[in-house]
Amino acid sequence: MAETDLLRAFCAKCCAAGLQIDRALMFIDTLHPVHEGTIFRWRSDGVEEDAVRDYGRSDIGEVAESWKRSPFHHLLQTGKEELRRRIGFGEEADFAIIKEMKDLGHTDYLVFVHRFKEDGTIGEMDSFYSGWSTKHVEGFSEQGVAALRRLVPALGLAVKTAALGRIAATLVDVYLGRDAGRRVLEGRIRRGVADRIGAVLWFSDLRSFTTITDTARPGEIIPLLNDYAEAVITAIHENGGDVLKLIGDGTLAIFRSDDTAHASSAALRAEAEMRRRVQALNERRRAEERPTSSVYVGLHVGEVFYGNIGSVDRLDFTVVGPAVNETSRIASMCRSVDRPVLISSEFAGTLPADERRKLVSVGRFALRGVGQAKELFTLDPAVL
Repeated sequence: MAETDLLRAFCAKCCAAGLQIDRALMFIDTLHPVHEGTIFRWRSDGVEEDAVRDYGRSDIGEVAESWKRSPFHHLLQTGKEELRRRIGFGEEADFAIIKEMKDLGHTDYLVFVHRFKEDGTIGEMDSFYSGWSTKHVEGFSEQGVAALRRLVPALGLAVKTAALGRIAATLVDVYLGRDAGRRVLEGRIRRGVADRIGAVLWFSDLRSFTTITDTARPGEIIPLLNDYAEAVITAIHENGGDVLKLIGDGTLAIFRSDDTAHASSAALRAEAEMRRRVQALNERRRAEERPTSSVYVGLHVGEVFYGNIGSVDRLDFTVVGPAVNETSRIASMCRSVDRPVLISSEFAGTLPADERRKLVSVGRFALRGVGQAKELFTLDPAVL
């Protein structure tokens, strides 16, 4: 069950049992490259608001200051697990969130922090936080508070279980790629098991990256890689591709469809979108007086083995085969012929006629490790 459903069902059952809850929130940290955690909200009046909201880092900037003024931070600092303010009966609303509830006519506010045991901590997911308020004229009864004390820890464990499922999906997507991650979570993890598939292959890397690493300040290298990877990966994902591997400054991706022409067209759209993003990125980085680069792309079509490859202790879910090597070699030829994108004749042959007309041949080339010379194409600047 999703976290929002768990919170909704919990509150509904409490209300049905005579424990009036009018507002509730809960949050839990996560493992995510951008978000620190997720907040879930519920209210009894049916007014729509964001029931789920991801939050960023709470250790810097205005967010950090807001967090330090919260009752949850206060409980963590004092080592306590519970804070109650009977705000409808003269007790001080000494935290912003409690003051807000008082202004809305709530009479009682209860906050919990339930800490997980050390061996149950995952990353920064070390506690379950929750807040509960009521508009009941008498506030929460002592029996109601006792019930929440007894029941909320069980809700926290259920939310943690649901969150772990989301974390697993997020991590395999981020580190393996969306399609590969889905396959792994479906249980396709046996060593040596791979599907033979036809795919459109993309390999790209950065121009003059070695020179940049030799001349730029050390602190510039990772931000530069992240900036250009964001442009490349976003363009691929937005056009239906899957990124399988990041190799230094290189990116290996595939585009798949029952119609190869559709997949090839999607790869070309991704290439065009990537160029637009890199152009905007370079304008920004030049204005900031930071090093810039551009992206070489090789595009090819072929059969590959897609699955689990590696040792018993370390597997990779990726694609292998001669077509993958050829794609890498095609991309590396971009430097020699001074073209930002090179396309194999196999790829060109899959395109619809109107898109093939945008290509021009740059000649036949012997690719390292490839038995026969290949004719390569690029996008004709005159028709773009």
